[in-house]
Amino acid sequence: MKRKLSALILIVLSIFLSDDLFADPMFGKKELITDDWQFILNDSPELPDANQNWLKVDLPHDWSVRGQLSPTLASCTGYLPGGTGWYKKKLKIADELKGKKLYVYFEGVYNRSEVYIDGHLLGKRPNGYISFMYDITSYVKYDSDNMLTVKVDHSRRADSRWYTGSGIYRNVYLVEANPVHIAQWGVYT
Repeated sequence: MKRKLSALILIVLSIFLSDDLFADPMFGKKELITDDWQFILNDSPELPDANQNWLKVDLPHDWSVRGQLSPTLASCTGYLPGGTGWYKKKLKIADELKGKKLYVYFEGVYNRSEVYIDGHLLGKRPNGYISFMYDITSYVKYDSDNMLTVKVDHSRRADSRWYTGSGIYRNVYLVEANPVHIAQWGVYT
């Protein structure tokens, strides 16, 4: 009886004390890339001009929280505005990563995101509550700057029951893996 109780306590503690409880890709080597992003609030369907006033931000980031409160907006948005925001970050990928698979992994973006690398659309994600990942291997320029760009469209303001914020609200990782590896979330018990 004592062994079962000890085992149960150990399992519960390992779950609650783990720092890897977030939606982890569960393979490869992760590098946190949350510093030195640029952001602009701009409803343009195309990437805004580099000469515009881009703000330096670190992730996680919520642009709505800095907005003007208005009683005309929905309570689920905290009476704050949404809109469309753009994020960009330069990634320099080392030459020694040639032959590896490279992914960009987002723990959370609210919402309706589009992710690009050097102008190539990697994918669109309509939901803001789930993590997602894109393979960037075939688009990467090694030992050179690669521009990762994310469009976040939260123009449909009353789209949740609670305050969600707007933007890349969780961590972002560059994931490096061997060409042959277990698929994302491919093993579970």
